[in-house]
Amino acid sequence: MRGMDFSLNNITLLALTLAVGIVIDGAIIVLENIFRFMEEKGRDGVLAAIEATKEIGLAVMATTLSLVIIFLPIAFMTGYARKYVNSFGWTMAMAILVSLLVAFTLTPMMSSRFLKLSEREKKAHSQGFLYSVELLYLRMLQWSLAHRRAIILICLVTFLSTFGFYRLVGRDWIPADDQSELISSFTLPEGTALKKTTQTAQEIAERVAAFPEVAFVQAFTHGPTNHAHLFIGLVPRSERKRSHTQMATAVRGILAGVHNMTYNVRLPSVLGGEIYFPIAAVIRGPDLNELAELSKQIAGRMTKYPELVDVNPSLNLNTPELQVKLDRQRAADIGVRMTDVSDAVRLFYSGEDEITRFKEGSEQYPVTMQLLPEQRDNPDVLARMMVPSTKLGQVRLENVASIGRGAGPASLQRYNREFQVSVFGNVAAGYPLDLAAAHTVQSIKETGLPAGYSYVFSGQVKVLEETTWNLVLAMLLASIFMYMVLAAQFESFTYPFIIMLTLPLSIPFALFSLWITGRALSLWSALGMFLLLGIVKKNGILQVDYTNRLRAEGMAVRDAILEANRVRLRPILMTTLSIIAGLIPVAIGIGAGSEQRASIAVTIIGGQTLCLLLTLLVVPVAYSYLAEFEAVPWGEWGTRLLGRARSSVRPSDND
Repeated sequence: MRGMDFSLNNITLLALTLAVGIVIDGAIIVLENIFRFMEEKGRDGVLAAIEATKEIGLAVMATTLSLVIIFLPIAFMTGYARKYVNSFGWTMAMAILVSLLVAFTLTPMMSSRFLKLSEREKKAHSQGFLYSVELLYLRMLQWSLAHRRAIILICLVTFLSTFGFYRLVGRDWIPADDQSELISSFTLPEGTALKKTTQTAQEIAERVAAFPEVAFVQAFTHGPTNHAHLFIGLVPRSERKRSHTQMATAVRGILAGVHNMTYNVRLPSVLGGEIYFPIAAVIRGPDLNELAELSKQIAGRMTKYPELVDVNPSLNLNTPELQVKLDRQRAADIGVRMTDVSDAVRLFYSGEDEITRFKEGSEQYPVTMQLLPEQRDNPDVLARMMVPSTKLGQVRLENVASIGRGAGPASLQRYNREFQVSVFGNVAAGYPLDLAAAHTVQSIKETGLPAGYSYVFSGQVKVLEETTWNLVLAMLLASIFMYMVLAAQFESFTYPFIIMLTLPLSIPFALFSLWITGRALSLWSALGMFLLLGIVKKNGILQVDYTNRLRAEGMAVRDAILEANRVRLRPILMTTLSIIAGLIPVAIGIGAGSEQRASIAVTIIGGQTLCLLLTLLVVPVAYSYLAEFEAVPWGEWGTRLLGRARSSVRPSDND
């Protein structure tokens, strides 16, 4: 971490916390194998440490390197998610690499010195609870080898369930942390006096402050006189029963009771920004009035969906204003340019242009200029304003333009020389972001955009789509890298395929864990998927490696499968339980930011636990199929296939 300029922060500490249960896998496997050599073969401590480490070395190295390699595409991801996953990936990879060194050096040395085995312990291991588990597993494995097609069918159904659970879970970017604060704003009808707006804000603040979960409410106004904000501070999460999302729903209930008012309640955003909304659909086109009408229709359709709340378009054409309509021909005749008129009007009305600086001692202050409020509302004052002329020097504005009262937008937004209007919305509690975005798209399509108009998403939805693509690409690259590492370790192209059969079987169980706990597939749970892919194939590596070793010693295929899986059952259970135990504190979710950290732990615990039995059975079954395939020469396979083809054609020839 020091070499890569990483600090101890929420991301790196999360990586170190998750690594606690993973880095000891190699040491557990080596230690268990040393213990087995002492228990079953009667070796002394030193000889057992040497022989057992040598026997299990390939499996431990393949397990560790294939787990480290999955962090390579994670660490080099692009986009906004890189800020989170870069330091996470490197920290995990380095911690796991160091664990490999410990497993091959410190663990055998300490085992040779301190590991002792008494006759009482031998008897306990041959008749205890673990022995009963071994017998039960062997019976299930024998049944699976006798009914291989049933196991394959179960695996196929399990894999196909991935698509159903994916639709049930939904996608999200990053779950909102309960930071014990809410931000709300509301807008009254145009022309509402500042006094009325302030009074309404105070009344709403008093009603919100009456909730026992609310610590304080700060009401303030800025900008238009009909617009106000509420900053709501909640008591700490441990002191209240309702979450921040439930409190947001309660505040919306109070705001909904005020007539003729638009409002929203926002949670603190991980992307930052005070006016941030998860749903931000940007509509672009050449005509501003048409955009205003389209945005109203789209917002009206979006409000019909329960997962979309606080839906409001950004454009309002009812803001009172003084409109200056320039006579372009007359202005050209007397040498008045459009830019000079706009600069003069902005100078007196906006109050944002710095005309000079005032120096007092060592301090300097910017000086701006603006008309008095009563002058800004008087069209006669605007008409008498002088604008520069290249032919006459100075002329009154009324000589080149007509001035009148009207209504229009408070501000205009343009992109690529087109007008653009945003339709904002929040996601209701209990719904995923992708569902809200999908219904927003459906609302836009139902409204129908004319030719020349388009839409895009900004903010969280845009980041979600970008991150989803990057994660899918990283997952494919990680799978390829794992296959390459395993192929190099086993010096075979087929055995890695058997080991990696467990990867797609773990995904539906992970999605089921998210669904049953009410979580969406977010960035954190996707990282949990990556870790899960690296963890579950560990079992297959141990099974295949020892099966190959027994076959090399002359044991029959079926006997080698049964014996290898019996021997490797104990380290598989030990490493699985150690990973689960290390993640339980993270899954419980204690302290600030626990909602985010819990997602990654729940994904790994659920996927690893639920798919354990199936992976313990499918690897031996797939290995048995591969052994049969390898036992038959390629020429004989061609003869068999050709014979089946001829037998299927023969009845039609007789006809």
